[in-house]
This record gives sequence, C-alpha cells and structure tokens, in this order.
Amino acid sequence: MHPNEIQSVHPSAIVDAGAVLGPGTRVWHFAHVCGGARIGADCSLGQNVFVGNDVVVGNGVKIQNNVSVYDAVTLEDEVFCGPSMVFTNVYNPRAGIVRKDQYRRTIVKRGASIGANATIVCGVTIGRFAFVGAGAVVKRDVADFALMAGVPARQIGWISRFGERLALPLSGVGEATCPHTGDVYELRDGTCTLRPAAHRS
Repeated sequence: MHPNEIQSVHPSAIVDAGAVLGPGTRVWHFAHVCGGARIGADCSLGQNVFVGNDVVVGNGVKIQNNVSVYDAVTLEDEVFCGPSMVFTNVYNPRAGIVRKDQYRRTIVKRGASIGANATIVCGVTIGRFAFVGAGAVVKRDVADFALMAGVPARQIGWISRFGERLALPLSGVGEATCPHTGDVYELRDGTCTLRPAAHRS
C-alpha cells in the first residue's frame, strides 16, 4: 500500500470513534479529534490540535501546533492555520450561560492562510487565497485574495495564490502580475479575480 493511502496517528493522539480521516492525513502528538469531525486527505494536524464534532476539514489542510478548531468551523481545501491561532464559535460567551444553540458558523475558503496567533471571531467568511497576518483579529468577512493585518484586522493589500503581494490599489480598477508565477489578477469594483487561463497573454 502506498504510504499516502493510510493515515498516521501518533500514539499519544486521541481520535474518537466515528471521526473520518482521509488518506494520507497525519495526526501528531497529543492531538484530539472528536467523533463527528470530517477531515479530508493529506492533512496535517500538529501537536496539541483539537478538532470538534461539528467541523469539516477539506483536503491538504495544515493545522499547526496548539490550534483548536471548534464546532461550526469549516476549513476548505489547502487552508493553512498557523501556530496558536484561535477560532471562536460564540460571540458573547459567559461561563454561567449555555449558548450552544447560538454558535455562529465560520468558513475559511480554499487556499486561505491564517498567521500565527491570529484570532478569527465567529460568524465570518475568509475568502479564497486570502492571507491573515500574524496576530490579526478578524471580525468581518475577508475578500478573496485580500491581505489583512492589525487589531482589528484591516485590508492592507492583495495577495496572489502563490503568496506574493500584488501591486494593486485597495479599491478601484487595476491589473497586476504575480512576480513568481506570472498569473494575472484583475481588480474591479472591489473584487480581485485571477484572470481565466484562456484570456492570459
């Protein structure tokens, strides 16, 4: 059997009965995956990662050390979660008040990266290939290809699929080329899109 066809779970990790792990997924030291979790292929769950019951993780996702992915969070394919970044699922928690029926869903779309120690306040959507800088606090939806930084997070630019900053204004109209791949990005009406391959020069 090819090594990528099996999962690798460290003996110190706990994977509860019912959890689904795709082929090639690795679960490292002291991680805990709850029974309702659905995790795709070729993922990496670092040391001390927690994955809740109502969590969906796509393929090729990297969750670094000390990250808790709580209920009502969805991570699409190829998402990167940096060390010790934080998800939440209740907007106004109180220890003495049960609010499990008030979880707000958080979606991190394909290819997005979240830097170390960033915080994602529940109920937001982080767009495709967006990049949230280390330590940022995200309280609102993030656009595709947006580069975010600060507390609270604000957009400071645009970023390519490869992770290179694009020479585009924050708003208006523009066109930029990824310096690494040559992919061309267009900005129109506040939306950044990758030009379809058939239309690239």
